[in-house]
Amino acid sequence: MSTAVLTSKGQTTIPKDVRDYLGLRPGDRIEFVLTEDKTVLLKPATRPVTDLKGFLPKPPRPVSVEAMNAAVRKRAGR
Repeated sequence: MSTAVLTSKGQTTIPKDVRDYLGLRPGDRIEFVLTEDKTVLLKPATRPVTDLKGFLPKPPRPVSVEAMNAAVRKRAGR
């Protein structure tokens, strides 16, 4: 079992064996999952790009480049 020390600023270092096991690299995000029995799970906060599908609503209809340019010109007052 790995252990770590908590600093006065609330920071800690994840032990190397845990980082290696989770495949964590510098700059990676991690997720802390709190459970009802006061256990905390540590997980890499990675998502495949396919999870983002449907994140943004589809526009009501396709817009042509010409229509976009006209809207920009109108907004710019030309």
